[in-house]
Amino acid sequence: MSDIAPDLLRRCREGDQAAWRDLVSEHGRKVFNLAYRFMGRADEAEDVTQEIFVKVYRSLDRYRESEGTFAAWLMTVARNHAIDRYRRRRDDRVHVADDPVAMAAVPSPEEGPLEGLEREERAQLVHRGLRSLPPALRETVVLCDLQGLSHEEAASSLGIPVGTVKSRLNRGRLELARRLLAAPARRTS
Repeated sequence: MSDIAPDLLRRCREGDQAAWRDLVSEHGRKVFNLAYRFMGRADEAEDVTQEIFVKVYRSLDRYRESEGTFAAWLMTVARNHAIDRYRRRRDDRVHVADDPVAMAAVPSPEEGPLEGLEREERAQLVHRGLRSLPPALRETVVLCDLQGLSHEEAASSLGIPVGTVKSRLNRGRLELARRLLAAPARRTS
């Protein structure tokens, strides 16, 4: 059963740009939110979102309505791409950390406008906590709690049983809470 109008999907596959804009408009926010949860920065999430939609456009013929909803397929493609990009970025950081000149050029995460500083610090703390979770727990928390997928949709996206999603979600929430509570408090005064 598909959640996308068959006519819209057919028109996208035929190269109809108006149909493609409609599809991107309908699903763009969810894809961006997922990319942002992995990347932690809006500019990087925008780049990843564009990459994801290019990948989706090129692989529309691979989607089969009989295998699940279009949204679940799209989010699986998005999640996999975001994970790959996150891992590449992490590996790049390891190389940069070995170069003292490159490290000096990296801006401090505390830099920025004073307005919204506390909000930004909280967001950074949560993003760090999410990034520190094991990938299986992080993926489940991101999909269910941040993307709003049901347990069934997350199970389909991850290719695991619903019970495993529930278990990972519970463990992920507990571990994230533990890490956030253990994080040192920052003073803004």
